[in-house]
Amino acid sequence: MSARQETGTATAHRVVILGAGYAGMAAAVQLAARTRRHGNVRVTVVNARERFTERMRLHMTATGQPLAELSIPRLLEGTGARFVRGWVTAVDADARTVRIDDDRVLPYDTLVYGLGGVADTSAVPGAEDHAYTLSGAQDAELLADRLERLGGGTVVVAGSGLTGVESAAEIAERHPELNVVLLGRREPGADMNPRARAYVRAALGRLGVQVRTGVEVAKVLPDAVELADGGSIAADAVLWTSGTRVSPLAAAAGLAVDERGRVVTDAALRSVSHPEVYAVGDAAAIRQGYGVMHGTCQGGMPTGVHAALSIDRVLRGRQPKPFRFGYYHTPVSLGRNDAVVQFTRPDDSPRRICLTGRTAVRYKETVTASPWPTYGRMKKMPASGAFWPRGGRFTRVRETR
Repeated sequence: MSARQETGTATAHRVVILGAGYAGMAAAVQLAARTRRHGNVRVTVVNARERFTERMRLHMTATGQPLAELSIPRLLEGTGARFVRGWVTAVDADARTVRIDDDRVLPYDTLVYGLGGVADTSAVPGAEDHAYTLSGAQDAELLADRLERLGGGTVVVAGSGLTGVESAAEIAERHPELNVVLLGRREPGADMNPRARAYVRAALGRLGVQVRTGVEVAKVLPDAVELADGGSIAADAVLWTSGTRVSPLAAAAGLAVDERGRVVTDAALRSVSHPEVYAVGDAAAIRQGYGVMHGTCQGGMPTGVHAALSIDRVLRGRQPKPFRFGYYHTPVSLGRNDAVVQFTRPDDSPRRICLTGRTAVRYKETVTASPWPTYGRMKKMPASGAFWPRGGRFTRVRETR
């Protein structure tokens, strides 16, 4: 029986969504909710695990803190979408098929590509073999096990971006017996305003985190990291948070990608080389007036919703609208009892306003906990997910002449 015949109609349009992260889940729930009454659209979600990964909480997983069991199949119940568990091993953009675990093939009419980024351990020798990452829940659990067994020693967090800051703070708070060293080229919170940046540095100091900036890791060894300036730091565990890379599957499929392997999209989030493919989240190179978007939950979920809206409009014979998004905040946890929230302009530059301390903790937790109930609301009221800051003049893309 073909995928089209399974729906009871010979004209069912097959939409396959790869990846059930923040963006992929938004696309799946939004599209299934909008099309379930039509009976002519079949939505299939493919993901390696049945449990939803809360990427914004992976630094908590890495320190052994239990998280809620969020079931993807359970969330999709009642939407008409089906769930397929497995690893995507190949995409054939010409044949319009997806290979799962090398032994199953899914045909599609429209593809939503949402295979997000992972830690880039390829640029520095030894990082792939000797460093831990927060690329997924299993990776974070491996680090949690290692930290629990250490009992003492030094943990090096390589990368002073927001993931590195949150991870260093969490490890230092949960494991005061460990010496935590945060390494990076830039100052922690470098993109924040001076007050927020100073607060981050002071909070790390209170937790006992040693911060070393202006340094670059040249090599990761089993028991140390070597620095580009010739120095080295002994390490019982290394967490790699310096940079991300995306799956090579899009490039291998012949989709147009940028220098980082992200799918290049048009204004409606369609691949510029294969318009039947939509790209969402940090798998996509989405250009706005301020430049190409960077991967965050706050931007990822709107891309998923917009892709679903675009697909729905095309299936109804209408033209999709251009996607526009403006950033509005950067919430950063500093352990369980402290945080900072930097409010931003739509181009992600810092405003003068920021929150700190317990107020920021409550704000950050509200943001972190919001995706799952948002998906639940979209099941009943799809329009509830279609609101986000459009960014005004910051997001307008001027046509080149």
